[in-house]
This record gives sequence, C-alpha cells and structure tokens, in this order.
Amino acid sequence: MYTKGRATDQDPAVTVCFVVSLDDVELGAFNSCEGLGAEVVLEQREEGGNNGYVWQLPSRIKYPNIKLSRPLTADTEKVAKWFTDAIIGGGKKGTRRTGSIQAMTLDGVTVATWGLLDVVPVRWSGPSLNPDSPKVATETVEIAHHGFIVTTKG
Repeated sequence: MYTKGRATDQDPAVTVCFVVSLDDVELGAFNSCEGLGAEVVLEQREEGGNNGYVWQLPSRIKYPNIKLSRPLTADTEKVAKWFTDAIIGGGKKGTRRTGSIQAMTLDGVTVATWGLLDVVPVRWSGPSLNPDSPKVATETVEIAHHGFIVTTKG
C-alpha cells in the first residue's frame, strides 16, 4: 500500500537481504533464501464399514533444509569456522544452535524474522574459481533445523 507516494508499514518487501545469526555467531547477510517452510505429514486411516471416507490424521511436522546464497564476502570465513566448529569442533562437536533469519530491506528495516531451533550445517558450496568464466564468485550454505521458535530481541 502506498499513501501519497510514500511507503507504509504494509508495503511488500520487494528487495531484501537475509541476515543470519546462530546464538553468538553472526554469519552475515545473504541475498537468497530458499526452503523456509513446514509440512504436516498425514496418516491415512480407513474405517471399517465406511467405504466412502478415509481419515486424514496429522502425525508429525517436517522442515525442509534452508539454502542461503550470496556473493563471496569477508563473512565467508565466519561460515567456514562455524561449519568446522559445528562438525569437528573441540568439545562442542555436534552442538546445535538456536538461529534466526531476518529479512531486511536495503534501508536496514526488518520485514520479518524467523527463529530456528537446533540448527546444524548440512552443506557449504564455495565459488568456482575459473578465469575462463568471469562470473561473480558465490557461496551457498545449507542448514537443517527442527522447527520455528519465537525470537525476542531486546
């Protein structure tokens, strides 16, 4: 919605970046975020004597992995360190973290925030460094989580 040429609080976020943090680790801003969602798995139960109806019963919730992409930045080192610490790290191996993804406009206004429970790294893909193909060097991080939580920033 626009009011006399000025944006209001209800304007859609057309151009956003996604700022990712995991407990005390800031992974920086990403320009692409895929996989935010949830799916309810249904069990089908047939009732004896009722041939025209099948019960659809919710059984559990599945959360797809989240893929975050961006051009290569200095924050790439933070991602590599977090990834290594989470998988191999001394004493804290396999530590799951609480995370958050903030969708922000280019002006730094937070549009939406998703809190994530038990975040673990799944995959990191670095840039293809090929002088014959002068493209922007990008990285992709894939994370898994066990659900959404309410985040509070104070």
